[in-house]
Amino acid sequence: MKTLLLPFLLISSLTAFAQNANQIHQRAILVDTHNDAISNQLITKVDLGKLQTTGNFDLIRAKTAGLDVQVFSIWCGDQYGNGTAYAYANREIDSLYALINRNPDKIKLVRTAADLQKTVKQNKLAAMIGVEGGHMIEDRLDYIDSLKKRGMTYLTLTWNNSTSWATSARDETLRADTLKHKGLTDFGKQVVKKLNNLGVMIDLSHPGEQTFNDVMEITTKPVIASHSCAYALNPHRRNLKDYQLKAIAKNGGVVFLNFYSGFIDSTYDARHEAYLTKHKPELDSLIKIYNDYDLASIRLNVINKQESDQFRPPLSMLIKHIDYMVKLIGADHVGIGSDFDGAESYPLGLDSVTDYPKITAELLKLGYSEKDIDKILGGNFIRVLKANVGK
Repeated sequence: MKTLLLPFLLISSLTAFAQNANQIHQRAILVDTHNDAISNQLITKVDLGKLQTTGNFDLIRAKTAGLDVQVFSIWCGDQYGNGTAYAYANREIDSLYALINRNPDKIKLVRTAADLQKTVKQNKLAAMIGVEGGHMIEDRLDYIDSLKKRGMTYLTLTWNNSTSWATSARDETLRADTLKHKGLTDFGKQVVKKLNNLGVMIDLSHPGEQTFNDVMEITTKPVIASHSCAYALNPHRRNLKDYQLKAIAKNGGVVFLNFYSGFIDSTYDARHEAYLTKHKPELDSLIKIYNDYDLASIRLNVINKQESDQFRPPLSMLIKHIDYMVKLIGADHVGIGSDFDGAESYPLGLDSVTDYPKITAELLKLGYSEKDIDKILGGNFIRVLKANVGK
C-alpha cells in the first residue's frame, strides 16, 4: 500500500507546485524589455498578429505566456549611418504601428506606467518602444524629440558600433587603440541630459565601460541595462561587471537578464564557431536568402536543430545569472530582457515566449517569495519607468 501511495503523493505534490507557479506567473505583470521581432518582420514579412511556427514571438503565444508588456527593439546595424539610420528606425516604428492597428483588441502602444497598467487590465499587450543604437539619432538632438513623440521609452546609447559621441563595449574591448575618443564626448553628455529631461530611459546594455562610467557620473534619473548578464559568471564584453551592477542598483536602476546562450555560458562561443565553420556553405546560402546574418544564423539552427541543441546551455545557467544578481544587488534591481528573435540560441527549454513560466517555477524552487518574483517579472520595470517618465 505504501509503495503505491508514495508515487501518488509525489505526483500530487508536483502538480500542486506547477499549478501554484502558474498562478503566481499569471497574476504578475510580466514585462520583457527587449525583443527583436519587429526588426525581423521587415525581412520575413510574417504577421505577428497570427500564430507563427517560426520565431520566438507573436501576439497569440504572448497571450498564452502571460506576457503583459513588450518593449520592442527598434534596431538597424552599422551599415546604416547618417542619412539612413533615422529613416530606417521610423520605418520599423511604422511596422509596429501597423501591427497595433491590425490588432486593436490585442495590443496597444503605451508611454506611461499608468497607461501600461490600464492596458494590462483591458487584457491587451502593452507595447513600448526601445531604440537600440544611438546612431539612429544621427548626431541630432531634435531626432531624440521626434523619436520620443513616436513612443521611444529607452535609447540604448550605442549598439555594437560606437557613435561619434559614445563608445561601445565591442569597440572599447576590441579596437581601443584605434578609437578617436573613449566614453562620452561633450555632445554625448548633451544627449544624456536631453534623455533625462524628456523622461527617456538610458539603456547601458551595449556601451563600453568608459561610456558607462561617464553616464553614471551625470545622469539624474535611474538607468537600465535592457538585455545583459553577469560578467562574473561569463566574462563576455556585453555582460556587466560587479561594480557596474552595484552602480546601477545605487542609481535606482534595473538590469534585465538576456537569454542569449553566448552571454550565459562561457563555453558557448567556441562551440558555436566550430559549428558555423562546419556549416559555412549552408550559412552562406542562407545569408543570400535573408540578406541578414542574424536571421541566417537563426534559420541554420532550426534546420540543424538536433545538432545545435547539443551546445545550448541548460536553463539552470540563466537562473544562476538571475540569482547571482539578486544576491549581489537585490531583487529590486533585476528583471527580464529576453532578446527573443535577436539571437540564434537560448537555453534548452526556452524556445519562445510561451516558456516564460518556467523561469517563475525555477525561482520558486530556489525559495523566492511571490513578492520578489513580482518585482523581477515586471514590478521593477514599472518603478523605473515611473522614475523617468514621472507618472
